[in-house]
Amino acid sequence: MVLHTVLGALALLSLVLLLWQWLVAVRFPLHQRVPSGSFAPAVTLLKPLKGADPTSEDSLRSWFAQNHSGPIQLLFGVASADDPVCVIVRKLIAEFPSSDAQLIICGPLTGANAKVSKLIQLEALAKHDILVISDADVRVVPDFVANIVAPLGDSPFTPDPRPSASCGLVNCFYQLANPSTLAMQWEAVAINADFWSQVLQAQSLKPIDFALGAVMATRKQQLAEIGGFAALADCLADDYQLGNRIVRKGYRIALSTVPVECWSEPMGWAAVWKHQLRWARTIRVCQPLPYFFSILSNPTLWPLLWFAVKPSSLSIGFALICFALRITTALQLQHRLSRKPITNHQSPITLWYFWMPLIKDLLQTAIWLLAFLGNHVEWRGQRMRLRRDGTLVKPQTS
Repeated sequence: MVLHTVLGALALLSLVLLLWQWLVAVRFPLHQRVPSGSFAPAVTLLKPLKGADPTSEDSLRSWFAQNHSGPIQLLFGVASADDPVCVIVRKLIAEFPSSDAQLIICGPLTGANAKVSKLIQLEALAKHDILVISDADVRVVPDFVANIVAPLGDSPFTPDPRPSASCGLVNCFYQLANPSTLAMQWEAVAINADFWSQVLQAQSLKPIDFALGAVMATRKQQLAEIGGFAALADCLADDYQLGNRIVRKGYRIALSTVPVECWSEPMGWAAVWKHQLRWARTIRVCQPLPYFFSILSNPTLWPLLWFAVKPSSLSIGFALICFALRITTALQLQHRLSRKPITNHQSPITLWYFWMPLIKDLLQTAIWLLAFLGNHVEWRGQRMRLRRDGTLVKPQTS
C-alpha cells in the first residue's frame, strides 16, 4: 500500500514536471531576431575540425555566407594536413576569396581534449575581441552571427535573467537536423524536445551557470580571466566549464533566441548509446545532485511502475493521460525548435515515430543508472577515464 501510494505521488510529480517544462519552453521567444545592424562588432570564428562527411561542406559554407555588417575572421583548425576536411575548407576559401579565412594545421595537441587543444592554438591567432566557438557539425542561418553576438552588446532584445550582471558569454539551443536512423530518432527526442526545454526549466529556478557547446560567443577578456582555453585542456565538458568559470567571475550567460542545426552522419544503436552514456556521465560529474533527481521527471517510468505494482482503472487511466501528453508535448516542442512540419515521411519530426518519446524515457532510465555505475567514456573512438573533477585521463600508449 505504501509503495503504491509513493509511486502514485511520483507519477503525479512527473506529470507536473512535464507540464512545467513544456510551459517554459513555449513561453521562450524562440526564433526572435535582433534588429538588423543594431550591434555589428568584428568577430573571430574558432572552428576546430576533424574528419568530414557528406554534410560537412554545406555546414561549413553557412559560416562563409553570413550577413554580418562587421568583419568576420574564420579560423579552421585541424590536427593533420591529411584530414579530408582540409579539401573542403580550401575549396570554400577559394569560393569566397574576399573572406578572411585560414586553415590552420595545428601542432602537437596537448591535453586529453583534442578539440580544446586546437582551440588553444586558434586562440593565439584571433584578430578580434569577440570570439565565436563552434562545433564542426553546426549549420547556421545567414543572420546567425549578428544574433549570437547581440547580447554581448547588452541587447534589450534577448531574455536576461540577470540584468545587473554584464553578459560574459552567449550560447544557443541546437537541434539534430537529420535523424536518418531509428536510433537517431531516439536522440532527436532527447535533443530536439527534451534538452532545450530542460535547460529553460532549470533557468526558471536560477540563472544558468553553464554553456551549451554547439556555438558559444565570448570576449577575449572573459577568456583570459579564466586562464584561456589552456585551463580547459583536460576537461571533457569544456563547454560547461567555460560557462561555469565565466559565471564565477561575476558575469552572466545569455541564451540567444536563434537556434542552430547539427548535422550528423548516420548512427546506429551502439553509437547513439555510447553518445548518450557519455553525455549522461558528463552531466553527472558536472551537476551530480540535479542529475540524480532528474529521474523524477520521467513521465513514462513512474506511471508505468504505478500501474505495474497495482493495476487499477485509476492507474491505467492516469498512465494513458501521461503517455498522451508526453507524446503530444514532445512533437510540439520538436516542431517549435525546428519550425519544420510534422509529417508521415522521412523528416526530423515524423508521426511514424510518435511512440519514440516513451521508448526514449525507458532507455533513459537505463542510461541514468549506468551514469552512476562507471567512469569511462568513449569519445572519438578513444576510451577514456573520467575523473571526479570532470577531467579526462588518456589511455596509456605503449
